[in-house]
Amino acid sequence: MNVKFNEFNRMMEIEFQFRDVEEPNLFRNIFPYNEIPRLVFNHRIVPMHVPKELYITDTTFRDGQQARSPYKVEEICRLFDLLHKLDNGSGTIRQSEFFVYTKKDREALTKCMEKGYDFPQVTAWIRARKEDFRIVRELGIKETGILVSCSDYHIFKKLKMNRSKAMETYLGIVSEALSENTIPRCHLEDITRADFYGFVLPFVNKLMELSKEAGIPVKIRACDTLGLGVSIPGIALPRSVPQIIYGLLNYGGVPSEWLEWHGHNDFYRAVTNSTTAWLYGAAAVNTALLGIGERTGNTPLEAMVIEYIQLRGNGKNLNLKVITEIAEYFENELNYEIPPRTPFVGRAFNATRAGIHADGLLKGEEIYNIFDTTKLLGRPPVVAVDAHSGLAGIAAWLNSYFLLKGENAIDKKDERVARIKEWIDKEYESGRTTVMGDSEMEWLASQYFPELFSMHQSRTE
Repeated sequence: MNVKFNEFNRMMEIEFQFRDVEEPNLFRNIFPYNEIPRLVFNHRIVPMHVPKELYITDTTFRDGQQARSPYKVEEICRLFDLLHKLDNGSGTIRQSEFFVYTKKDREALTKCMEKGYDFPQVTAWIRARKEDFRIVRELGIKETGILVSCSDYHIFKKLKMNRSKAMETYLGIVSEALSENTIPRCHLEDITRADFYGFVLPFVNKLMELSKEAGIPVKIRACDTLGLGVSIPGIALPRSVPQIIYGLLNYGGVPSEWLEWHGHNDFYRAVTNSTTAWLYGAAAVNTALLGIGERTGNTPLEAMVIEYIQLRGNGKNLNLKVITEIAEYFENELNYEIPPRTPFVGRAFNATRAGIHADGLLKGEEIYNIFDTTKLLGRPPVVAVDAHSGLAGIAAWLNSYFLLKGENAIDKKDERVARIKEWIDKEYESGRTTVMGDSEMEWLASQYFPELFSMHQSRTE
């Protein structure tokens, strides 16, 4: 057993040794496959280590394109502009990665580079193949992701290699990138099913040695490819997000600013795991707009923007209203239907139907609204009217739709509100099951509150 001095915590510690194996370690005690994966505890608690700076990176034009029809060049350019506008010079949305394999991919990448934005920076994604890196070199890209699958599921079953051959292949392409002064970002695919001490750490130690020799960063992206990562303290590896990040920092020697988390949402944990990665030492989390990505999707970029502000207490210069612009672009121009209740971007994310909630909105908006969505996202709270909305729901809809506040607000006790309710009640007594549409509510308002339309028209002119 070898020991070495750990410069991260200034202690003598065991040095983790590479273990070659004849048969793949598939962790069948945790992943039986014919059963739901298990949450196994080792009760090991590691300390938080929040980096000085936190960043968001984007994979909309790489992983995001693997879950929908490919974007057109002009669509990629428009979305890239919106990412830049959302970042607003803050440097929080640090990078966006692109495919390089088709003519369209290369054209979009080149056009985005030509915009000359400081943020997000344009980076690439390639397989660990020399012919792939040749494309990156020809395009003049300063940083590229390199797929370096690290679980035995991938090494043995997909690549048909053993661990020694895989490591040799990976180190070869990383060395070539460093020789061309290109920053390699090693995507440790399927890390939440990998032998962390027997393959991941020895491999990462080699990468850090190459980085030191070249004087060039070698970044590490920990990829939770199947969304199996868990943030619960005391969960055993390979599923523990805190232990993965702590191990890469403490034993792998990876500086926080070179460390990134890439999560998927297969078990509803994408956002929580990404936040956990930040808390335990990864400076960057990788995301996609609206969470669009392979299978259940990636961590939504807009969600991590809000998480960032909650952690830091402010959003630097981030322009949050662009989140609404992005949602509108997807729905109106890309014909992508966002589920209405999707947080921050769905049409009904801050809508209420319950009469008691609507009554609360009438008395004070912040009682049932998560924050001032009108000011921060350009999205006022919405009231949907149905059989259960009552007088309060109708009054709240009128006030919200016609932007009535203070002394101009309509009271639920107004007899005209009661007459509208009578009309709506008859609709549902006749067997109606759908919610009242805005056009219907507008018609009812024109019958009982005609003065609102002249007021609304003068406000919008």
